[in-house]
Amino acid sequence: MLLVIDAGNTNVVFAIYDGESWVGRWRISTDDRRTADEYAAWLLGLMERAGIGADCVTQAIIGTVVPAALYDLRRFCRCWLHVEPLVANHELEWGMDVLVDTPAELGADRLLNGLAARHLYGGGPLVVVDFGTATTFDVVDAQGRYCGGAIAPGVNLSMDALHQAAARLPRVSVGRPMTAIGRNTSVAMRSGLFWGYVGLVEGIVQRIAGEMDENPKIVATGGLAPLFSEGTRLFDEVAPDLTLEGLKLLAEQNEDRFITDFSGQQAHNALGHHDNA
Repeated sequence: MLLVIDAGNTNVVFAIYDGESWVGRWRISTDDRRTADEYAAWLLGLMERAGIGADCVTQAIIGTVVPAALYDLRRFCRCWLHVEPLVANHELEWGMDVLVDTPAELGADRLLNGLAARHLYGGGPLVVVDFGTATTFDVVDAQGRYCGGAIAPGVNLSMDALHQAAARLPRVSVGRPMTAIGRNTSVAMRSGLFWGYVGLVEGIVQRIAGEMDENPKIVATGGLAPLFSEGTRLFDEVAPDLTLEGLKLLAEQNEDRFITDFSGQQAHNALGHHDNA
């Protein structure tokens, strides 16, 4: 079985793929101080409850936009699962051209979204909108090449900033209001957040499509994708777990890079005092 680890700015998602389907999925808040042993104490119990033993995991792949979390995620895979994980970076074979100025600066999650969308929805042209800590827009052209995109603050970041900067404004949850006109402060804030982001997304996608001179398929992903898809007819597809699909595809494309005889002793040696993972 393949363990897929998607470490974002807000949550770390662990998912198990058995070669045919996803058989387990769990998330924990991102904390770059969390140790490998803490991951093990939390995750292995959940896996056991799902009928998945640690020895069932034979491969692992990590995608992260939090570099400080990588060491202990690797250590968890090595010491507790006895597998050497692949890391989604530019040393792997992605199978698509990346047309950006500095590919090494590009977040792995953005490339993974483009990779998965291209595979699932027939190549390109595509625009993937990811509702995460940041709201990102990733573009794949008709030739299947990753072309860059746009980054905006995520809706939760905007809500927190509004609450912190204005003394009399409360912190409200993100949700779809029944009306655009709010008759109290909380509803007015929800309206501004929700419909403001719908307008932001529609406007940026319209501009991107105009620059592409094509009619791209628009895909929504991220935890808030189902919510925002209720407020617009923009999206052709809603796939909340697109990044996990991208990690699975990347692992399949780099099957020959997995170490198949990684032992506990190798894990001990790999994590000596000079290991900076």
